[in-house]
Amino acid sequence: MSANPLQPEHERYARVERVRLGGVPVEVEWMPYGVGAAEQVAPAATTAPATPTSATAATAPTMPAVPTSIEPPEIVAGYGLLELEYAAFRRGAAVMDMAHRGTIAVRGADRVDFLNRMVTQELKDMANGDVRAGFWLNRKGRIEADLLFVHVPDVDGMPPLTLVDVDIHDAARTVATLHSFLFAEDVQITDESALWGRLAVHGPEGAALLSNAGVEDAALEALNHDARCVSCTLAGAAAVLARRDQCGSPGVEIFLPREAVGRAWDALVSQHDAHDIGRRRARPAGWHAYNIARIEAGTPLHHVDFGPDNLPHETGILNARTSFKKGCYPGQEVVARMESLGKPKQRLVALRMTEDALPTSGSPVFERGADGEPGNPVGAITSSTLAPMLGAASVAFAMVRTAHSEPGTVLLVPAEGGRATATVQAGLRFLPERTEST
Repeated sequence: MSANPLQPEHERYARVERVRLGGVPVEVEWMPYGVGAAEQVAPAATTAPATPTSATAATAPTMPAVPTSIEPPEIVAGYGLLELEYAAFRRGAAVMDMAHRGTIAVRGADRVDFLNRMVTQELKDMANGDVRAGFWLNRKGRIEADLLFVHVPDVDGMPPLTLVDVDIHDAARTVATLHSFLFAEDVQITDESALWGRLAVHGPEGAALLSNAGVEDAALEALNHDARCVSCTLAGAAAVLARRDQCGSPGVEIFLPREAVGRAWDALVSQHDAHDIGRRRARPAGWHAYNIARIEAGTPLHHVDFGPDNLPHETGILNARTSFKKGCYPGQEVVARMESLGKPKQRLVALRMTEDALPTSGSPVFERGADGEPGNPVGAITSSTLAPMLGAASVAFAMVRTAHSEPGTVLLVPAEGGRATATVQAGLRFLPERTEST
């Protein structure tokens, strides 16, 4: 496990915040992101990766044993300020170090056509500035990677570019397998995870934060809609910003040269409100706070809530990742057959507990018998949290058998030494629905 490139900045923030808050304990809590090849491979789809280190946090993902272009880094679990970190997602601006994300660069005149023939999403009509998400499958229709395609607007003097966001553990393997499908196309695919720095900003004040860090008004205007991207300047460095709302508030993924990521981080997190002396405009947020926000918003994660043993129909986000009007791609026959002829064996669902008891990742889910007692096991919890927007209700994602996945189905889950009654929700999102989603 490698040191995080922004470790000095995280530690400095903790020291400054400790003084600013009058001695309140502020410490950077580090956690490993995934496991090494010699330790463990990815678990089965209904097995959660690990037990969370906090009752309010989802798990650190367990990853398949694959080579990566850079050694997986430690990531920030939190700073000991969980309530403030979470509040930034809802009322301010949360800044995240995204060192756990990989970046694939695809260049060449045939890149869009080639990628369109490889993945579940329709890409052939992508225009400059478009952002779309799709799955990369193996020939058996199982999910090899969950990808975000960022079709970067043309910049004078630079070759056309599509950036692909992917879990850092999947980057090298995805590049290698995509390369195996190339024949004579004008396409260059490179794992550039070691070259790009990655940050993210979430929250209603994110646009103001980015503006103060040097992003032009025209670029911010272009990001008023979800699933758009822009080329711009951030803290004096060339950057690509991609709008992607994962946490129930506006979200922006930031790609910029690795050597500029520290300067950009400082430009974002050091802002204070001149009209409310001492109040931070933005707050760094760790994995635990992010998980609370993304679970509330109904955003499952690859390698946490579904994995390489799952089919797209099992993920709960099929329609956001898959087009049924496009031509062939690896695994397409399996996806089309599942859509037209049958149902998957299991599905990811959202559960809300009746009791004030939080099940942990990996807890089994049981059907409720006629006598109200647990019956047969039907699945497992994949992520869970106490949801502040729901009055601290216990909520979770779970992979369960399709026969028990209908909204309103009542299930039973072990939780905090007792038993919780869990009701399947309609859809994955716990927050009120928005008109746009990714």
